[in-house]
Order: sequence, then C-alpha cells, then structure tokens
Amino acid sequence: MTIIPIQSGASFYLRKGDKLKVTDIKGAQVSDMVLFNARCIKEKISSGKTMDFEESILLSKGNYLWSNRGRKMMEILEDTNGRNDFLLAPCSAETFKIMYGHEGYHPSCHDNLTKNLKDYSIEEDDIPTAFNIFMNVQFDEQGKLSVEKPTSKAGDYVLFEAKMNLIVGLTACSAEDSNGGSFKPIGYEIISAE
Repeated sequence: MTIIPIQSGASFYLRKGDKLKVTDIKGAQVSDMVLFNARCIKEKISSGKTMDFEESILLSKGNYLWSNRGRKMMEILEDTNGRNDFLLAPCSAETFKIMYGHEGYHPSCHDNLTKNLKDYSIEEDDIPTAFNIFMNVQFDEQGKLSVEKPTSKAGDYVLFEAKMNLIVGLTACSAEDSNGGSFKPIGYEIISAE
C-alpha cells in the first residue's frame, strides 16, 4: 500500500482493467479523486454526467463514474463504508478564505491535485469537481448542505476498476470540517489487470 501523507496528494496512471483500492487507514478521513482520460486529458470525470446517468447523488457499490463525454471511467466494485460525495468541489484557497475566514496559505485538495498532476500537462483550471471518497455531505428538505464527520472507520475502503486508461489524482483532504477536525493519511493500492 502507498501512503498519502496528511494534507497532500498523489497522481498515477491506471490501465483499463486495473483496480484501485483506496483505504481510510485511521478512519474519518476524506480522499478527493479526479480522473482524466490518459489519451486525451480534455475528457475528465464529471459529477453532472455521473449523477445523470446513475440517477442518484449517493454513489457506492455498483455505480459507475462517468466522463464529460458520457463514457464510463470507473466502476465501484466494493465500498465498505457506503458514503461518498460528488456535490462539492475540492477545497481550495478560496474555500478557506470564504468559508473558514482563513488568511494566508492553507494546504488544499485543489492545490495538491494541481501540483501532482502538472507532470501530465494538467493545469489548475482543468481540475474538475472531485469524487470525494468517504465524505459525508448531508442535505435537508430545502436542499441546505452540511458537511458532517465521515462515517468511515479505520480500514474501510473503496475498490474501483478502470474502464479506460486513466490519469488519477488522489488526496488526503485538507479541510477541517470534512474530516471531523483532524487530518490523517490515505492509503491506495493499484492491482494490475495482468
């Protein structure tokens, strides 16, 4: 297992048929994931298309993650926690200024995704809404959103299968509210199709 340290990120290549296992090592830690077609980075993960085609905002085992071009990018094969989010954008400098009142630098998923994906010629403005693994977003009858502590326990994981050759960006989320007020590492493992 490869460990992503707290408030940081990673990027890597997945071949069609490879599996990706993302593990919450200590519990209650979110991981933001973005996907790009390795052959054309203009094709990327789309929350809108995914929720359209899956007809749900709650995505777990048996669901697919779709691209902006309406193609399957990943299938969720297993999900031991069952609560993920695809509504909220990666935390950013603006997130911490506007929502937390924080001035100055603060690590963010958007920044970590940008840093880790630059070797693939993916730029800051290319980062889409991430699939937020283990994130617990709730909403009331009026649609008001709230971010609650993740329900994931130590060792919970989500297992994905790549449906095309992919470039993946993955983080150990940096937002206090998303992680119940503390930061922990995220683990991932690539299981080759061969």
